[in-house]
Amino acid sequence: MRLPPFKLERYFARYEFRADHMLCGSDCESLTVKELLDLEPGAAESFNRLWLGYTESPGGPGLRAAIAGLYRKIGVEDVLVHTGAEEAIFSFMNVVLEPGDHVIVHYPCYQSLHAVAKALGCEVSKWKAREEDGWELDLEFLNKNIRPNTRAIVINCPHNPTGYLMSRESWQQVIETARANKLYLFSDEVYRFLEYSPEDRLPAAADCYEKAVSLGVMSKSFGLAGLRIGWIATRDHSLMRKLAAFKDYTTICNSGPSEFLAQLALRHRERILDRNLEIIRGNLGILHNFFSDYPHVFDWRAPVAGPIAFPSLKGGVSAEDFSRDLLEKKGVLLLPGTVYDSGRSNFRIGFGRRNLGPGLEKFREYLEQK
Repeated sequence: MRLPPFKLERYFARYEFRADHMLCGSDCESLTVKELLDLEPGAAESFNRLWLGYTESPGGPGLRAAIAGLYRKIGVEDVLVHTGAEEAIFSFMNVVLEPGDHVIVHYPCYQSLHAVAKALGCEVSKWKAREEDGWELDLEFLNKNIRPNTRAIVINCPHNPTGYLMSRESWQQVIETARANKLYLFSDEVYRFLEYSPEDRLPAAADCYEKAVSLGVMSKSFGLAGLRIGWIATRDHSLMRKLAAFKDYTTICNSGPSEFLAQLALRHRERILDRNLEIIRGNLGILHNFFSDYPHVFDWRAPVAGPIAFPSLKGGVSAEDFSRDLLEKKGVLLLPGTVYDSGRSNFRIGFGRRNLGPGLEKFREYLEQK
């Protein structure tokens, strides 16, 4: 398999740690190890006694039980822990897909959600969401593009990079379409639990459909990217056995300290999520005021979930050129839509961290000086 360069990751490798102000992060405010251990009496002492041998390949039973608690119909045996979400995506694509298969992918998206399938020799139909439609997905497109060789539907809600969240009615139609055609439904749910209105939260795909796979990770909603803990949840036990066997050729097992800390975080998930949502809501108000001051420069569509949005520059201005100039003159990093191969004038802005203010002030200085 020959994979193309991962545009987003290469962009961050080049610029992330050179920028003074990171305004395009996709995660939430993180915690220190001490802050995490302080959530629970005795946790620090237990962590200090942790044995640093190999862990169980599927993930420790305690961690898998904590993850299963995020779902309604998922048990410990239905969870397979991975090193981040990327390994889980790679494993699923390699286990499920064969050359010549067809996959329908919600687009724009994180590159591996379509690039791995294409590298395996699959046909990929991009199920494109458009800014002018409020990033809504056209369900007719989905139904019209299912072929005899279609193997899977790949969807991401809440969505990266737009912050879109489909309605329950639309979600149910996607589930019914997948079931009627006996397709796998790979559901990227890494921003689940960051809906601004809890009543908007969609049921997890793995709870809704037997051939659905729910992808989760500690990096995004929980803000614990450094743990590198992700997972797949599915009630398809045949698929789970194949995924577990494939993992023997990737990471084999996970980091013991990371598993301990992830399990601890999940025991206190409400506290962590409430904190992150408080930061997001506060920053979203600041962003709304900021973009309202420049209606002649930007098209701003507020997201409904998650810590990211995908505004655009008016007049067909290149977001790539704009972002490069902003970085050079003010040290502020945005993520142009070209890394998604979508939206020449769009850029991703992140607001899940407490340090939004200083970067936004530099952004404002840049706009006032243009």
